[in-house]
Amino acid sequence: MAVFTAVSLDDLTCWIEQFSLGKAIAINGIASGIENSNFFITTERGEFVLTIFETLSFEQLPFYLQLMRHLAERGVLVPAPVANAKGELVVALHGKPAAIVSKLDGSSQMNPQPPHCAAVGAMVANMHLAARDFPLNQPNLRGLPWWQQTAPQVLPFLDEARAALLRAEIDFQQAFAAGPVYQQLARGPVHADLFRNNVMFDGERLTGFFDFYFAGCDTWLFDLAVTVNDWCTDQASGVLIEARVHALLGAYHAVRPFTDAERQSWQAMLRAAALRFWLSRLYDLYLPRTAEMLTPHDPSHFERILRERIATPGLPAYGLPA
Repeated sequence: MAVFTAVSLDDLTCWIEQFSLGKAIAINGIASGIENSNFFITTERGEFVLTIFETLSFEQLPFYLQLMRHLAERGVLVPAPVANAKGELVVALHGKPAAIVSKLDGSSQMNPQPPHCAAVGAMVANMHLAARDFPLNQPNLRGLPWWQQTAPQVLPFLDEARAALLRAEIDFQQAFAAGPVYQQLARGPVHADLFRNNVMFDGERLTGFFDFYFAGCDTWLFDLAVTVNDWCTDQASGVLIEARVHALLGAYHAVRPFTDAERQSWQAMLRAAALRFWLSRLYDLYLPRTAEMLTPHDPSHFERILRERIATPGLPAYGLPA
């Protein structure tokens, strides 16, 4: 959510006439994030979020926006995409695909407690179940093929110890994905980036998930592992916080019970989720794109998490409920 493409109020004033949102009053860039250009916009009809997509194409975007609409229609708390007068959800702005969605109430909970984690776990399960009949199919674009493609690009920047870790984990994940247990895992559309700053709360009441632009079809367990690695991890050590993990996984399990294959795969999937974000942060650090207001995330955070997940043998006490 950095700003790669600048948009002024004058730019917005003319462009927004195709939407039934009234006159544009204000626009402010959103500094956090590193993938798209995002803005809070205020119109005569209220507050919204404008996103200009810097890497996703016009052809790819219907998956994300239609998924959000599909989930919203089934009671999952997500932003509602806004169509223009022609019914289009994706419209060119400065020659790039752009979309407007509703702005969620509340604020991000950056120091979550077990009740927050439980609310997230239940909503993730509901989201997975609600998306089972979603008709569009698009792979997770930051899944294993991307890891295989990207690792050679960042390896020249790493010292011997980090390079050895990256190669070994790629090999491990390739073997895991080719195995029979992995093939049994339930799958479907997933958020794939459900960090604390992508969820809004009003007190302990969850008000919505947003930023679905890394979504794709993958295993539900991978989505859950991404979520747990952020919501339930001690930031200094990378160790999982047992009370938070119990709350999140227990609430998920109460809505959508885990399978035996998922229990067997949990540690490997926690490692996969850590690898995905360590690798993307390495890429953003060493091969950055120019943007206003861009501060790359520190890759060492997810390197620490990956090493911790590798070092934790088997299924510890905070593993999946039986």
